[in-house]
Amino acid sequence: MPTRNHKRAPRTKSKADIARTIELMTEQYGPFTHEARLPPTDEMVFTILSQHTSDINSSRAFRRLMETFTTLDDVAAADVEDIEKAIAPGGLAKVKAPRIKEVLNRILELNENLDLSFLREMPLNDAKAWLRQLPGIGPKSAGIVLSFSLGMPAMAIDTHIYRVSQRLGVIGPKVSVDKAHDILESKVEPEQVFNFHVSYINHGRQVCKAQRPLCSKCVVGDVCPSRKKFMSKADLASLVRQEEHIPVGTSGAPLPHVPHPATVLKTNP
Repeated sequence: MPTRNHKRAPRTKSKADIARTIELMTEQYGPFTHEARLPPTDEMVFTILSQHTSDINSSRAFRRLMETFTTLDDVAAADVEDIEKAIAPGGLAKVKAPRIKEVLNRILELNENLDLSFLREMPLNDAKAWLRQLPGIGPKSAGIVLSFSLGMPAMAIDTHIYRVSQRLGVIGPKVSVDKAHDILESKVEPEQVFNFHVSYINHGRQVCKAQRPLCSKCVVGDVCPSRKKFMSKADLASLVRQEEHIPVGTSGAPLPHVPHPATVLKTNP
């Protein structure tokens, strides 16, 4: 009888391994302070505005939106064309304006008001499911609202975190972005989720870049299975002989998804 070749799934990092990478990155880029920035519905609108644009532009768009309408209830009742004009500085206004109005009105249908603070009292999976029923709200957007606004241990996987997690072997090479949220929530302790998010995103932006990652100066390079893919054999051999690396990256880096300090954001009372 012919034998079948079963490929083993690649071995991924243990909880202890992941905790160590978080510790090393936090020492390099932190310390990080977790302060709620916006009420959850405001956070959701800001997250929609931040898609495919810079924090500066999305902050300008959010500021203009709140200056124009004062409250999100007014935004929900406004014409799409007027919302579009208000958020024009953020880019993709024709796409984002109807999405914002649709999400706000769906929240009003489900909850009778726009206050989503009740989500904090729900089990994490139930809170995620509640947000995911909103039009266009996926795991990343739901994770941002729950983590950054409500302080819940929800994952919000962006392109930087996804890339770093795959290169470090925290998740497998064929894991989808959506699936990565559930896997990482099971592998990172709840009290470490915030530091995981902020440290991994800073590492992806500053060192583990999509093109030409700075592997020779990476603070977690000695536990990275992908390093050999990006370095020549000679450079890798030289690095191994050195016994110590010179990590790079800026401490006190700005937190991701944060409204830019140059703008003054008005939120609902």
